[in-house]
Amino acid sequence: MSRFKQQDNLLGQSNSFLEVLEQISQVAPLSKPVLIIGERGTGKELVAARLHFLSKRWEQNYLKLNCAALNENLLETELFGYDSGAFTGANKRHEGRFERADKGTLFLDEIANTSGLIQEKLLRVVEYGEFERVGGSRTITTDVRLVAATNEDLPTLAASGQFRADLLDRLAFDVITLPPLRERLDDILMLAEHFAINMARELEFELFSGFTEKAKRSLLEYHWPGNIRELKNVVERSVYRGNTPNLPVHELIIDPFESPFRPSQSMRTQDRIKEVSANITTTTDNEYQDEAQLAATTKPISVKAAAKIVSQQFPQSLKSLSQDYEIELIQSALAHCQFNQKKTADALELTYHQLRGYLKKYNLLDGSINDEL
Repeated sequence: MSRFKQQDNLLGQSNSFLEVLEQISQVAPLSKPVLIIGERGTGKELVAARLHFLSKRWEQNYLKLNCAALNENLLETELFGYDSGAFTGANKRHEGRFERADKGTLFLDEIANTSGLIQEKLLRVVEYGEFERVGGSRTITTDVRLVAATNEDLPTLAASGQFRADLLDRLAFDVITLPPLRERLDDILMLAEHFAINMARELEFELFSGFTEKAKRSLLEYHWPGNIRELKNVVERSVYRGNTPNLPVHELIIDPFESPFRPSQSMRTQDRIKEVSANITTTTDNEYQDEAQLAATTKPISVKAAAKIVSQQFPQSLKSLSQDYEIELIQSALAHCQFNQKKTADALELTYHQLRGYLKKYNLLDGSINDEL
């Protein structure tokens, strides 16, 4: 892979973005850990790649892993590997990411979603460069430059005991905080044109004719909660839907779900609800049990919601209606808080663990709040 292949996607001319590029260039040559913080869609993975390809390790392996995509057991084996016979089905030795990334760089996204056990093992690797495979007894040494990313407030999590403070100290040799797109107004039109030209090439258009003044105003006035990833999707969708290479893009298709026929309700089968509840009550993790118990606490619904229920035809399932209301409210709060769990908990007047309990209860963790960037 070319040394600079991954860097071409980091475009911008705003002061806040140029300051980030300067910080990346300054810290990239070192082998110290770096923590990248930013909202979803701000380009954390691109920054991690740039750190690697501007370092002395650029010819070595660059591996990445989303910590939120795997449960604790799978994450442990994927990071640290396992020896033959470590568990049922482990017929041969498996080298983990730390072993395969030796002399290179390992990027761990969503680091805040790791458990206490994983954090303890990460601390040992960062501090001493040592670990043991799952089911193994031999100490393995590795020389890995660790880059981690999150969209959560790790110092606050550490202060409340939800993240190891000593691991945070080791990870935060330097912290790169990415500005959201709404703070990069000078970059929006540049990025939009870049994405539009690439989409026009993919569609085999002869040219891209630009944006009308109306479209440009819309690009600059929208708040972009999904940041650069959302901008890319909106621009590509608008070029594709317009399908007029000889005319500039006039209408932005920001919400692809907008339709007069869009369903207004979310339905879940009773089997699915029971399955989610069973997964919570049978877990052996005491912390998850506590969260599920907190989530089971009934909260009063609004007068508006009550009126909606009264207007229904009976018989009706009170439990099902209440669950639908809670799911809709939580999803709305997540979107309002840009899928930041701590802010969402505060907005709903819940503790962090209570919110996590609700998310597990209604199976909202997958896809709703686990964006990679």
